[in-house]
Amino acid sequence: MDIRPIVEAEAYGKSRVRLVKVVRHPDRHDLKELTVNILLRGDFETCYTEGDNSKVLPTDTMKNTVYVLAQDTCAATPELFAQHLVRHFLDDNPQVSSVEIAITEHLWSRIDRYTFEQRGPELRTTTVNGDRYKTTVVSGIDDLVLLKTTKSSFEGYIKDKYTTLPETSDRILATALRATWKYSDPDVPFDTIWHAIRKSMVEAFAGHESKSVQHTLYAVGERVLDTFPQVGEIEMAMPNKHCLLVDLARFGLENNNEIFVPVDEPHGYIKARLVRG
Repeated sequence: MDIRPIVEAEAYGKSRVRLVKVVRHPDRHDLKELTVNILLRGDFETCYTEGDNSKVLPTDTMKNTVYVLAQDTCAATPELFAQHLVRHFLDDNPQVSSVEIAITEHLWSRIDRYTFEQRGPELRTTTVNGDRYKTTVVSGIDDLVLLKTTKSSFEGYIKDKYTTLPETSDRILATALRATWKYSDPDVPFDTIWHAIRKSMVEAFAGHESKSVQHTLYAVGERVLDTFPQVGEIEMAMPNKHCLLVDLARFGLENNNEIFVPVDEPHGYIKARLVRG
């Protein structure tokens, strides 16, 4: 006897909905570039098993909803816009039990009142999950490229027959930091706190006497948790973007920790989540 499989987890949505929003003030323009991902969870089983689309909101409609609601003042920050979208999809669709909205902001810096320049690979991120009882807001930053030329060492590690890496008491430390932090309250001044957290992470990285990437990652996360009581936990990834000292001895020259070759791959990858004790 054939037994039909059960759909245990069903979800669908729209990915990479891109938009640029210009707010035209009398004395200046403001610019935001966003990429929005939408995921709905709920009672969609018959769509999978029977081909019954009566409970399916088309993903094209989701895309249009993003564009329409982007005109609202709730789109002032990615966190507020994501919460607005969550509430809309829950209010208008009783078959939906929860909504996940993930937004990436491609950052631009102002040159003058009407002109902007893009800030390279750095991204601002947020993910909002909401059901009919609660909402959680996670903000973050991705590809925050940082480098310092001193205050970094790596010594006292395990050495076996395959180890060729020499110890160093003074090296370049470079990374492309990715961090996400969860707010204990979904109603905070998101723009102010995001920029303050970014500044705090940069300052912690710059001032820390690093004994390893792990050591610096902890110092950065500890600074955020100590400084911002609104943050309940923070998760970070710090790839170690190696800059290797070039051997100039073959040319009869001494390399006094000045000439390096940057190596993108392979690189070390360090990750941790810090929570309040």
